[in-house]
Amino acid sequence: MSNRILFVFEGEKTEKQITENLTKYFIKENIIIQCAYCTDIYKLHKELSDDDDLDVFVLLKEKPQNVSILSEYNRTDFSEIYLFFDYDGHAPLAEDRKIEDVVNFFNEETASGKLYISYPMVEALKHHSDSNDFKFKKVNAKNNIGYKHIVHDECNGILRNLTEYSKEIWLLLSELHLKKMNYIVNNNYALPTQNVSQSEIFHSQLEKYINIDSTVAVLSSFPIFLYDYYGNSFITSLQSK
Repeated sequence: MSNRILFVFEGEKTEKQITENLTKYFIKENIIIQCAYCTDIYKLHKELSDDDDLDVFVLLKEKPQNVSILSEYNRTDFSEIYLFFDYDGHAPLAEDRKIEDVVNFFNEETASGKLYISYPMVEALKHHSDSNDFKFKKVNAKNNIGYKHIVHDECNGILRNLTEYSKEIWLLLSELHLKKMNYIVNNNYALPTQNVSQSEIFHSQLEKYINIDSTVAVLSSFPIFLYDYYGNSFITSLQSK
């Protein structure tokens, strides 16, 4: 079994900064190869829907930005594939029904890949400050609100530079986002006791936020990935930090 894991990002910059910092402390037992799709999840869905025979790895390998990265690899060179995308409810092709289809398609890391969605965008990871209750933090989901600038203005200064996170910051943010995930799905702002699927998170966002007032509860996909990857041992590390 290969010890290579493929990370697929929506963008080339922010997600790469997060991953390069995260892998200083986690997933060091595997080789992480990073590539980018460079457009939103809705475009990915359209490309796959238009061609039933299209393989996601082949699609990624043919993208100009990935040619030099993936040219020497085949799908069998990777034991797992993880995709990290934004909800991006204001994107031109945005449609919640498509999200459901894509989440259901990308639900197995050893096959076509497992998708993780950040609400509303990847910058959700650092959208925390001591002056606001993260439990209730939500933002408009259907308009371009300049979210990156909002996060920069509202987050704690120590969280602004994604390349300088310590392990302690990762554990803090993981605890916050995992509690938030549990609150969104189970109405319990506490560390989860079992894994929650991306489908469950999306449906809870849809029922409790998107369909109610066109907002989403701010939630990062990266702490959820770490919990799925390490299991309950990750929760134990959070409880003992």
